[in-house]
Amino acid sequence: MGVGDFIRRVASPLVPKTGSGRRILNALTSPFGTPYDAADMYGQRMQGWQPYLGSADTELSPYRDRIVSRVRDLVRNDGWAAGAVTRTLDNAIGVKLRPISKPDYRALARLSGNTAFDAVWAAEYAKAVDAHWRNWADDPLRYNDTERMLTFGQQMHLAFRHLIVDGDALALLPWMEDRVGLGTAQYATTVQIIDPDRLSNPQQTFDLKNLRNGVEIDPASGAPIAYWIRKAHQADWYSAADTVVWDRYERETKWGRPNVVHMFEHHRGAQHRGGAGILTPVLQRLKMLIKYDGTELDAAIINATFAAYIESPFDPAMTAEGLEGGDEQLAYYQDQRIAFHQHRNISLAGSRMPILFPGEKINTVSAARPASNFRDFERAVLNNVASGAGLSPMQVSNDWSDVNYSSARGSLLEAWKTMKRRRDDFSIGFPTLIRLAWLEESMDEDDLPLPRGAPPFIQARAAYARAIWLGPGRGWIDPVAEKQGAVLGMDAGLSTLETECAENEGADWEETLDQRAIEVQAFKARNLPTPEWAGQNLASKTDRKPEAE
Repeated sequence: MGVGDFIRRVASPLVPKTGSGRRILNALTSPFGTPYDAADMYGQRMQGWQPYLGSADTELSPYRDRIVSRVRDLVRNDGWAAGAVTRTLDNAIGVKLRPISKPDYRALARLSGNTAFDAVWAAEYAKAVDAHWRNWADDPLRYNDTERMLTFGQQMHLAFRHLIVDGDALALLPWMEDRVGLGTAQYATTVQIIDPDRLSNPQQTFDLKNLRNGVEIDPASGAPIAYWIRKAHQADWYSAADTVVWDRYERETKWGRPNVVHMFEHHRGAQHRGGAGILTPVLQRLKMLIKYDGTELDAAIINATFAAYIESPFDPAMTAEGLEGGDEQLAYYQDQRIAFHQHRNISLAGSRMPILFPGEKINTVSAARPASNFRDFERAVLNNVASGAGLSPMQVSNDWSDVNYSSARGSLLEAWKTMKRRRDDFSIGFPTLIRLAWLEESMDEDDLPLPRGAPPFIQARAAYARAIWLGPGRGWIDPVAEKQGAVLGMDAGLSTLETECAENEGADWEETLDQRAIEVQAFKARNLPTPEWAGQNLASKTDRKPEAE
């Protein structure tokens, strides 16, 4: 008898048969012939679990406002939630998110047949474009902002905050030509960050085939073609008339210039709105932790406020009975107690001495805790929050007391992958489209270095607008060891100065080299000896720790 025959003979009594005698495979725990435990409907563990199965829009759209309002309440009033949002913002975006132009000169050369599109031209073009961009994005008078309050970097910080809290980032790109003039705006392109709450169906109608929570879509392709935005937030009492008026904004112009920029994380196909921020999966646990924290705090306050009390030898029922029945002896005893304590303020070295009337005794109040392992419970919940938000547990709790270098670095590297992915995803879906609109105007207005026969912008916008986005650097846990590793990686050809500057410092490598040249020249101009970092020593010396010298 073969192995297969043996297994079939041993297993046959455990596998039920159908009416035709054909056997049905059972799952591990399901007793009713279900091949997967996950599909069990009648077992003790799974019978009450019947979640709703809907499309991407029908699952989220009806509940979007409720979810967002709860998440915002937590972020406003709970330190853990606010800290998780702040850490994500600081590590992924900061307030200095900026592009470094990397035009695709190879694509332009192939498209135009012009060999003048080479690496030298790309470097010259990139420097010119980035200089004009800084004039617009970092304008001290804030003409880049429709509302003239924020720089571009601050606007991206706000938009990303909306994305991780509300689930959507939304902006309009008004063309404000009347602002352009001497001493005022240099460009007509402006950015207006919109509260995602304002993106909704006109008059709060139900979702339709071509309208999903304010997003008008092409029924044939499912592509968003327009957005319906309230003139004012529905709870803005100061603009009551505008709260019932919606404006329709087309997604882009006929030639492809963006009018509206809408960004959210796509979790499913055919999804047209966000609404589930990074705290949505852990919302319930955070709420429970708040209640637990409050209970612990109340217990501590009770212990601190009501430390002790004096107990009479008569319980309340006996005392009430005696007083109502006219028991003169009990009444006399109570009067004597009151008189006794009115004149007993004896103290020793400034501390009052507890002198009791005969029959009395002192008791203390001890508020019982909900559980003795509060710290462990809190840590477990915060670990859950950190995992759901894509952060390290230390970043959420700010408690670094129980970690060493290896565990901290490993945890932060994992968190950095998520941060980097979120920054790149946001950069592709939001600021890149804004820069596309600005660059179209810059190509028309500014004297950019372009060879003869260069294709028009609308024909090669992807090649002209190609760029990388710099945000905050990863930073260092052990600056000596990690910088030594960076130098070794560059010497071995496994990394570049551009990568190391961007990843670790959030800096532009060319600006770093330019500044270094200025500083070295300043030493020489003052007849000062140049330091080691000026490059006078071999780079191979940096692979030794300072104590090895």
